[in-house]
Amino acid sequence: MEKVYERCCGIDVHKKLIVACFRNGTSNELRGFGTTTKELLKIAGWLMGNKCEMIAMESAASYWKPLYNVFESAELKAMVVNVQHMKAVPGRKTDAKDAKWIADLLQHGLLKASYIPERNQGELRGLVPYPKSLVQEKNQERNRLQKMLEGANIKLSATISNINGKSGRKILEELLSGNEINEKRLEELVDGRLKADRNKIEKTRGRM
Repeated sequence: MEKVYERCCGIDVHKKLIVACFRNGTSNELRGFGTTTKELLKIAGWLMGNKCEMIAMESAASYWKPLYNVFESAELKAMVVNVQHMKAVPGRKTDAKDAKWIADLLQHGLLKASYIPERNQGELRGLVPYPKSLVQEKNQERNRLQKMLEGANIKLSATISNINGKSGRKILEELLSGNEINEKRLEELVDGRLKADRNKIEKTRGRM
């Protein structure tokens, strides 16, 4: 079978262990590394010293990301391969065999690289969902507050339209202080809006 790479490396990445198989022609060199930054730099230095042409690793969880970033900084060519594609290949038993098998497939051009955006683009893509998650969390907290008030038979939402607004916060602070809220005090807290709403209701009733 035709060889695409003469010197390449297959890597099996785990949470605390990285097993790398460097293939030079038909010979294999297996090494194990930790996952600290110091260990990742050791891998990069080892592969640079061996003039590695291409590196392949599985896209398992997110363990590959720090290693991929180190390779990118060291200007080492690396690809991340879909785990499902690798699982479809039989004969894998141990971490060492996994690394050897990845190296063998890589050397003969049998692996398809997953799309990995450039670092700047990847960082930007990572930030995009963040505002959305903040809005979702905010809405969840609002719903939780509404549920708690209803459970305590505090019909605040029937009095004001936005319990999270300025007036709503004032009323909640008053309740938390243990103060009794009568009709007059309630009108003061909602800045006269309650009185205006009541007058509107009375006018509507008068037209009926």
